[in-house]
Amino acid sequence: MRTKLNLAWAGIRWLLLMFVIAQAVEAPAVDRPDTTPKPIRTWEGVSSWYGPRFHGRVTANGETYDMYASTAAHLTLPLGSLVRVVNRRNGKSRVVRINDRGPYIDGREIDVSLGVARSLGFEEKGLAKVRIELIEVPKRLAQQSRDGEEQAHRSTGL
Repeated sequence: MRTKLNLAWAGIRWLLLMFVIAQAVEAPAVDRPDTTPKPIRTWEGVSSWYGPRFHGRVTANGETYDMYASTAAHLTLPLGSLVRVVNRRNGKSRVVRINDRGPYIDGREIDVSLGVARSLGFEEKGLAKVRIELIEVPKRLAQQSRDGEEQAHRSTGL
């Protein structure tokens, strides 16, 4: 009797485990169209990284800076914008969220976190020529921009 009970319990555990695993495993890869969003704007520049000296400090948007997160600083892009940064030398890329202001050194376009610099392969060098692709601006800013364009069209009669 005890053996049957153990066997039944093992079967139930196996079945539950299969349901948990099935939820975590994706379907096999199929030929699907590229889901990479088309950039709104693309430009090139020099990227630097910032890390330990700023780790734990408050960023321009009020978050605590995490030098391992996928974040970056830019002087003019709206906070919350999503940007793909591509290292032109090796082709590696990462999508980052703009959560801070900077860099404040002439000739530099964007400051990425230490974690992003590592994944792009320029932690040691400190600087990299990059392509920057603006993927998304925060929804409220995008809506304000569309509202402003509509108002301008109405007022100019275009």
